[in-house]
Amino acid sequence: MRPVKRDKSPQNAAFDDYRDAFGPLVGQIGPYCSYCERLIPTQLAVEHIQPKDADGPYAHLEGCWTNYLLACTNCNGTKTNKDVQLDKVFLPDRDNTAAAFEYTKDGRVVPKLGLSPANKKIAQDTLGLTGLDKPWNQVVDENGKMVYVDRVSERMQIWLKAESCREDLLECPTPALKRSIVKNAQSTGLFSIWMKVFENDLEIRRMLVVGFLQLGEFYGFQGTAQDCYDFANTTLVSPRPNNGLDGAGKI
Repeated sequence: MRPVKRDKSPQNAAFDDYRDAFGPLVGQIGPYCSYCERLIPTQLAVEHIQPKDADGPYAHLEGCWTNYLLACTNCNGTKTNKDVQLDKVFLPDRDNTAAAFEYTKDGRVVPKLGLSPANKKIAQDTLGLTGLDKPWNQVVDENGKMVYVDRVSERMQIWLKAESCREDLLECPTPALKRSIVKNAQSTGLFSIWMKVFENDLEIRRMLVVGFLQLGEFYGFQGTAQDCYDFANTTLVSPRPNNGLDGAGKI
């Protein structure tokens, strides 16, 4: 799960209509589901971390910028209006989620080895919250249509694509090919798979996180929380420096 940094709200007041936050969010953290990391060209939505139920305890957060992420129909439909206890889940805007989860070649997302029992439980509960612990999900979208997504197969396909790019790079390690790989990753999503496949290539990993400009265009995963990565020592920063959000800095 890609750790992200959401900048300050583009407006001083709360949003009258939360959907108005969609454009600024995509501009800041990219058109990816904040949970499953898939690139979502359509039907990506503003996701309320705490549910926006008008009769619920978090109704006052419906227009709150810091209560927003982006989610696909699948993750949003699985999470629904569950009460999220911020100290009991790892969230990509508050924690170094890259230190909590492991992506495997067979398409699974699992708690990372070496976690304490308490953190392993939090990681498992986080995967369960959005259905990332299941091979596929079937949910009803906001239009009442049943949606089925085999996320395991999609992750396996992206893994194979990333491996193919890595093999090409071993044969021809040119700057142009490195830029092409980052552009390829950006256009497919699933940031954590690209980071895993290129775990021994510090330059590619840095380019994926930090990005680069070419002819005035940005390439890379914009909005990735750079303070979660220590490239000088090739390590993850854990716990993530607390960014002042409720429940932040657990891992």
